[in-house]
Amino acid sequence: MKAHIKRQAIPITWDIKRKKVRFVARPLPGGSFNFSVPLVVVFRDILKKAKTSKEVKTILLNNEIFVNGARVKEIKHLIGLMDVISIPSTDEHFRVLVNKKNRLELVPIAKDESEHLLCKIVKKSLVKGKGQLNLHNGRNVLVDNIKDYKVGDSVLLVNNAIKEHIKLEKGCQAYLIGGKHIGRIAKINDVKEGAFNCVSDKESWDVIKKHVFVVGKDKAAISLLE
Repeated sequence: MKAHIKRQAIPITWDIKRKKVRFVARPLPGGSFNFSVPLVVVFRDILKKAKTSKEVKTILLNNEIFVNGARVKEIKHLIGLMDVISIPSTDEHFRVLVNKKNRLELVPIAKDESEHLLCKIVKKSLVKGKGQLNLHNGRNVLVDNIKDYKVGDSVLLVNNAIKEHIKLEKGCQAYLIGGKHIGRIAKINDVKEGAFNCVSDKESWDVIKKHVFVVGKDKAAISLLE
C-alpha cells in the first residue's frame, strides 16, 4: 500500500485544502477509509496544533496523546468516526463526528465522556464457541449472549467493556451518517422493510439501514453536533 495519496483523491469527508500540496499521508488500515483520517492530518490541518509532519512527530514523542484510551506515537494512526482523541497536557478531548456538510469534525467533549466509545455492530461471528461482535471501527468484543445483539445495534464501551446495549428499533435516537440528511439527529418513527422512517423538527423521511447509527434510547448517550 502506498504511504501517500494525492490530495485530489482524498475522501470528501476530510476537511482540508486540496490545492495546498500534491500529496497527503494515507491512514493506516483499521476502519472505513471514507470515515477515517490520519492523525497527522488531524493535528496539522484540522486542530492546527502543528505546521508540518515533523512537528506532529515531535508532539507525539514528547507528549501523551491518546486515541480511545490508548497512547499513540504513529502519525498515520487512523482516526475514525466516533473515535476520541485526548491531550492530557492541555486537558482537551475531542470526538470525531460527521457534520451536515459531510465533513469529519472534531467536537470538544468533557473528560468524563472521553472514556465513552460508541460503536455500531456491523457483523456477528463465533470465536472458539463465544459470540463476537464486529464493530464499525475494527474493534471486536466478546459476549456470552450473542443472540441478544443484532447487526445495526450499537454498544457503548467503557474501558473496552460493554456498558450499554442500544437496540436499533422504533423510538430510538439515530445519528445519520450517510445520504441526503447526513449529520442530522432524528427519532426512528417506523421500521419498514429495508428502510427506516425518521422524524425531526416535524420533518419525516426514509433512510436505509447502513446510514443509521443508533445513539440512544430516549436521548443520545454521547454529545453530538447540534
